Amino acid sequence: MPQTQTTAASRLQLLAAAFLFSTGGAAIKATSFSGWQVAGFRSLVAAVALFLLVPAARRNWSRRTLLVALGYSGTLVLFVLANKLTTSANAIFLQDTAPLYMLLLGPWLLREPVRRSDLVLMVVIAAGMSLFFVGGQDVQRTAPDPFRGNIIAALAGVCWALTISGLRWIETSSSGRESGMATVVVGNLIACLICLPKALPLSAPSMADWAVILYLGVFQIGLAYIFLTRAMRRTPALEASLLLLAEPAMNPVWAWLVHGERPAALAILGGVLILSATIGRSLAHAQCTEGDGPTLC
Repeated sequence: MPQTQTTAASRLQLLAAAFLFSTGGAAIKATSFSGWQVAGFRSLVAAVALFLLVPAARRNWSRRTLLVALGYSGTLVLFVLANKLTTSANAIFLQDTAPLYMLLLGPWLLREPVRRSDLVLMVVIAAGMSLFFVGGQDVQRTAPDPFRGNIIAALAGVCWALTISGLRWIETSSSGRESGMATVVVGNLIACLICLPKALPLSAPSMADWAVILYLGVFQIGLAYIFLTRAMRRTPALEASLLLLAEPAMNPVWAWLVHGERPAALAILGGVLILSATIGRSLAHAQCTEGDGPTLC
């Protein structure tokens, strides 16, 4: 296949992954299962699907894999719990404050110095994050406890930062034997075990509830990660990170179309600040890597 066609296919796979990821909030709100039940059963289905469909997910499990998977399991559980309490927009944007925590953790976990451009990013993300907690937010049918949900979503951002930092730690401290897909499978298994005591017993769920769980596990997590891992091999990191921003951009749209959910104006502004800061950091990092932006590095 010509290089241009390969690149185009990789971009489409990244967009497909972002599309599937973005449907999570609306789907989570579409089931009568509790947050613990959705998180546990979704992760069980995802782990089984990936284990069966992706050979790499069955190989090279290690202690590093387990450590990073612990952080990822926290992301999985907390994101679902947040979506059951606050709007999908708040849940995804607050999880996407992960770069703020990564910058704080970088010098400690990865021995990576903080650049001057990173300080600007930290201020902008912190400002955007603060907007979710000022002025209040109206309670909605799909967002019955926005304040508590926002706190849980922010904690999901911490766990996601630990996950990304852990994957980078694996990449830089090994010969590449560990598999990122193995981390996804182990993380989902741990999430299922964490949720199971609170997920049982079941109270006569409908077939529609189980259909949503199957969709979330097989497609929203399983197929999305298959697309993601295949596309990342052939897509430059900057382009990939920008294409994947389609997820937080589309997530609130699905919640609005399916449930009529409307995030607060300040929350939208906060999300714009967070996404803008993330884009800015990606561009600045690319310039630093190429040696074109020494004053920002």
